[in-house]
Amino acid sequence: MKRTIICLLAMLSILTFSGCGEDPKASKFENDVNSFCDEVKRLDDAINSIDGTSENATKELLGYLDQLDQCFKVFAEIDAPEEFDYIEPLADEASSYMTTAVSSYHEAYSNNGYNEYTESYARENYERACKRMNIILQLIQGKEITDYNVHIETVD
Repeated sequence: MKRTIICLLAMLSILTFSGCGEDPKASKFENDVNSFCDEVKRLDDAINSIDGTSENATKELLGYLDQLDQCFKVFAEIDAPEEFDYIEPLADEASSYMTTAVSSYHEAYSNNGYNEYTESYARENYERACKRMNIILQLIQGKEITDYNVHIETVD
């Protein structure tokens, strides 16, 4: 049975920063974010190309999820320019949720079995991680967050 895990981050692979100009820190940040999005897209494509009838489907899926977890960890360590410092705690949360998700997927499929409840918990954490990353990318792009379940605090 094929388990398709789709992360919406792939839609945001090209970012436009206003005012980045010649600032080396902003340029590095933009490159790091674009690299993250490119890698997520590559992993998403790989996950979606897994032959669900293959004997190795679960092993392949878990391997790609391990890579995705590492990708999120690297993203959480990116040094954002000052105007984007506010995203760092959100990136840490996304990484933490992805780590929990991947660990839970491994547990759900351990010993050549399948645990529906653990898989559901894994999927919830995966979705939380992706939601946070999508919010981060929208904020970086200067887009208004329209998700009614998101509360953004502003400091005056």
